[in-house]
Amino acid sequence: MGGGRRKKQHFGRIHAFSCGKASFNGEHSRIGGPGFSRVVYCNDPDCLEATAHSYESNYVRTTKYRLATFLPKALFEQFRRVANIYFLICAILSFTPLSPYSAVSNVVPLVVVIGVTMGKEAVEDWRRKRQDIEMNNRKVRVHHGDGVFEYTKWRDLKVGDIVKVEKDEYFPADLILLSSSYDEALCYVETTNLDGETNLKLKQALEATSNLHEDSSFDNFKGVIRCEDPNANLYSFVGSLEIEEQPYPLTPQQLLLRDSKLRNTDFVYGVVIFTGHDTKVMQNSTAPPSKRSKVEKRMDKIIYFLFFLLVLMSFVGATVFGVTTRKDLENGRMIRWYLRPDDTTVYYDPTKAPVAAILQFLTAIMLYSYLLIPYPCMYQ
Repeated sequence: MGGGRRKKQHFGRIHAFSCGKASFNGEHSRIGGPGFSRVVYCNDPDCLEATAHSYESNYVRTTKYRLATFLPKALFEQFRRVANIYFLICAILSFTPLSPYSAVSNVVPLVVVIGVTMGKEAVEDWRRKRQDIEMNNRKVRVHHGDGVFEYTKWRDLKVGDIVKVEKDEYFPADLILLSSSYDEALCYVETTNLDGETNLKLKQALEATSNLHEDSSFDNFKGVIRCEDPNANLYSFVGSLEIEEQPYPLTPQQLLLRDSKLRNTDFVYGVVIFTGHDTKVMQNSTAPPSKRSKVEKRMDKIIYFLFFLLVLMSFVGATVFGVTTRKDLENGRMIRWYLRPDDTTVYYDPTKAPVAAILQFLTAIMLYSYLLIPYPCMYQ
């Protein structure tokens, strides 16, 4: 039963049905063309024509990662940081004989810092997942035939379903208002979650559907809605509702958006036209951002400068080392005999001074890494 239907109030003469009327002109003439091709079979979401369209489900996901993509995406996020790339290179080089210190002392701090940061990312994304689960498992009354409305999870809604939303409940998808508990078929909507406005918006159904006051009224109700394709514009809507081959124009006055709330109205009936990520609120949403603040980007510039100094120091040191090494066996004489240049490896070989200089350069790059160590820790 519909129950609780409000009688016409004294302000009924102010809100005439002209509020919900429109004419077929302007953009309404484009219905059926490009950008206006959506077709909704009201109260018959499982018919052959409806299933052929394969519209989005009403399941909404706002998480940044999936189980299979967490590791590669999280690692990518970490190594977007300049300092982390540098320390990764040093960690790889620390496993070679070039390293002036043990690999453990270089690898463990890098793994700990990156591991803790990735763990924080995982916790934040899990919280998003929990919010998604809570939202997708909310319930709303949906018509299942014979005038019977049963509670159904939001995620199971389909385009074309008739739903009954009660006072102070959120709309589970984008709906076209069919009727309400008021004789004038109007309702009041709070859109704070959409546009931040606290004042209530007045919506009103078409006169053609305003007499659908009870649950049983939808036993034989059929209609076809033709409207615009999903888009992000919250304040416009173009469509038409065809009942018994008679078309009626639809405007934003009949559009109820997901995440807005029903206020000061006992209940409304509506038909689902956009679900899931096709809804206007999701069309306006953005993916969880990569957390790179202005401070961090500024720090990257400092890292670039420090890295330039590090390379310059290493280059100068390696050049001096190469020149000095070449002179150690001048005319067969050992100038620095205590270094035994006649019995040495390629890392200190007077006959291969250029190679020795390059290897010394790589060693210096690792050795002077302490010039950069404080900075990655500041913004992890």
